[in-house]
Amino acid sequence: MNQKEVSELRRRWKPEKNAVSRIYGCFVNAAKEIVADLDESLGMMPEEEAELYLSLLKKTLSGTLGKNLIDIVFSTQQVMDSPEHRLLTALRSSELKDGEARRTFYQTVIDRLDMGESSYLILLAHDTYDFAEEVFPYFLCAVCPIKLGRPELGYFPGDNEFHCAVSQSVAPPELGFLFPAFDDRSANLYNALFYAKKPDELHQEFIDAVFHTEPPMSAAEQKELFEAALSQALEDDCSMEVIQAVHERLADRIAQHKESRDPDPLALTSGDMTGILIDCGVSQERAEEFRKQCGEQFGEGAVLSPANLIDPGRFQVKTGQATVSVTPENSYLVESRVIDGRKYILIPAGEDVEVNGLSVRVAGEGEAQPLPESAATHLA
Repeated sequence: MNQKEVSELRRRWKPEKNAVSRIYGCFVNAAKEIVADLDESLGMMPEEEAELYLSLLKKTLSGTLGKNLIDIVFSTQQVMDSPEHRLLTALRSSELKDGEARRTFYQTVIDRLDMGESSYLILLAHDTYDFAEEVFPYFLCAVCPIKLGRPELGYFPGDNEFHCAVSQSVAPPELGFLFPAFDDRSANLYNALFYAKKPDELHQEFIDAVFHTEPPMSAAEQKELFEAALSQALEDDCSMEVIQAVHERLADRIAQHKESRDPDPLALTSGDMTGILIDCGVSQERAEEFRKQCGEQFGEGAVLSPANLIDPGRFQVKTGQATVSVTPENSYLVESRVIDGRKYILIPAGEDVEVNGLSVRVAGEGEAQPLPESAATHLA
C-alpha cells in the first residue's frame, strides 16, 4: 500500500463516514485470561464512546510506511490453503460475526503475544468501503495496553460511600493490522498491513502467530545492518567527510521525495547506493564491496528505505567525552582535524556564542591564538 491508499482508509474512521456496525474484542489480564468479551453495536453507543473506539482503531493506520506500517506478504500456498489465511478470511467474510472464528483468533494472539505484565484489549471492527469502482470489505485489529492510574478516592453511589480505587484506561494501540491490504484501490488477499507503535519493537511473536510469515526487518535492524555494511566495505575509507556526504545525499533524496508528494515510499537499490558512494568519493572497489555486503545483509535484490537508514533531521558526532549535534544543512560546518598529533572535532563559532543560555565572548577573539583543548572536542 502507498500513503495515498492508507490516508483514504484513515479518513473513513469517523462515525459519519464508515460502515462499521459493531465493535468486537476481549479484555485480557496479565495472566493471559479473557476477563471480558466485547460485542457492542456502534450505533447504540453514546457518540463520545463510539468516537473513542474508532479513534483507537484508526491509529493502526498511522505512522510511516516502512517503519510503523509494514507490508506482510503471504505466499501463494498460504492463500490457497493455510489455517492462518483461512482464519483471517473467515473473519472478513463473516464481517466478524463468526463467534468461533473470533475466539480462535483471540486465543491465537493470547497464546503468543508478549505484553509483559500489562493487561490489554484486543479490538476488531469490520468496514465495507463502497466506492465507484468496487466494494472493499476489510477489518482492522488493534491491541491496546491497559494503563493503571494512581489510587484515588472516589464516590460509589450504590454504597453511598467514598472508597479508594485505581482507574484503568485503554492506551493507544501497541500493534495492529489491516486485512486484506488495499492495493491499487482493490483488495489484495496476498497482503496485510501491519502496524507497530514502536518501529524497533515489531512484536515478531505476534506476526509469526497470526500470519506465519517471515518477520519483517525493523527500521532499527535495517539501520544497524546498513551501518555495518558501510563500515565493513569502506574500512579505512570510512571517514567523517564520506559519511557526511552520504548523509547529505540521502537527506536530499528524502526531502525531494517529500516535496514531490509521491504516495509510494522512497526506495533505493544497492546499485543506487553504490552510485551515491562513488559520487561521495569512495573508490569503485570499495563501492562494489558495499554492494556485496548489502546482498549478504539484506538479500539480493533488496531495496532500502533511506528514512530507515539515517535520521534526516539530525547530524550527530559522538566521542567518548562529548556529543555534537547540528542540523543536517549545517553538517558541512563540522570538521575533523589532527593538530599536534591529536584528533579534534571543530565547529566554527560564528558571531554569537552562548554558554548555558548566556552570550559569551570567545577568549582571544580577533587575535591569532594556538588552539587550546577547550576550543574543540578532543577525540583521543
